[in-house]
Amino acid sequence: MKQTRREFVRTLFVATQATVLGSLMPRELLAADAKAGGLNFLVVGDWGRDGEKDQMDVAKQMGLAASDIGARFIIAVGDNFYEDGVASVDDPQWQTSFEKVYTAPALQARWQAVLGNHDYHGNCDAQIAYGKVSARWNMPARYYTRTEQIDDAHTVDFFYIDTTPMAELDGEELIFEKHLNRGEVPKQVEWLRVALAASTTPWKIVVGHHPVYSGGEHGDTPYIIEHILPLLQQYKVQAYINGHDHDLQHLQAGTVNLFCSGGGSKIRPTTNTPHTKFAKSSSGFVAVALQPGQMDVRMISDQGQLLYTTTVPRVSV
Repeated sequence: MKQTRREFVRTLFVATQATVLGSLMPRELLAADAKAGGLNFLVVGDWGRDGEKDQMDVAKQMGLAASDIGARFIIAVGDNFYEDGVASVDDPQWQTSFEKVYTAPALQARWQAVLGNHDYHGNCDAQIAYGKVSARWNMPARYYTRTEQIDDAHTVDFFYIDTTPMAELDGEELIFEKHLNRGEVPKQVEWLRVALAASTTPWKIVVGHHPVYSGGEHGDTPYIIEHILPLLQQYKVQAYINGHDHDLQHLQAGTVNLFCSGGGSKIRPTTNTPHTKFAKSSSGFVAVALQPGQMDVRMISDQGQLLYTTTVPRVSV
């Protein structure tokens, strides 16, 4: 049975890091947190299936969550359109998988998107161009940065990267070969290094489609482990957010927290690895509340159940 709005609100934010529901955080406290000036947002991945395979259920719960936490934007971590991306800005899937699915008023906020491997089946440039058609879709390039205000005195830098060419170098995505530019990969890695080195914000978050480590069906991405993870560690990135595996996971690589939000529609099995802190084969999404001193992460199912919550400190001990 699906939760009512009131039940959803009661279970969204809790003061525990357990994978089951614990003591509930009062609604008044959540409201007070919002007034304190934090940055709240949602993350969803692997979603575009014309509303099928749990996509509508996830969208409904996302609408409730976005409203209740005052989400300023939604991050889409790739595989935005199955199975073969979109052909143009007029492709019907913009309506059937996006505009007519994420209809809740709170989901009309800005969507920050990256490309996934299935998006490479189609016209990647059309997803970039759609930002000129839709006021809420934002993908200015295949990889880009964006600074967000946490409050009046603090900011966070987001680094949105294009991981499919990296995974292709590992031999995973050879079917997309005609759409890929191998020479772009070292250029992008150097771009990320320079951008991270130049960042002076206390918070740094990198977003891509493919995982670093994963207990899901696709597993680890060797190229990202070798070339991207060292940069995340060197420049003290607090979190790397991805999709690709159709599940919800929290893993840790040294001081870097790895969050998989790939449950936007169809799920697949997942398991634990030496890096795993939480893993569940469930449709759903991630809700994030970022304050100057900490980042609270909640993983929520397509039925509105709180599956997992954790807190990431600004500075790891």
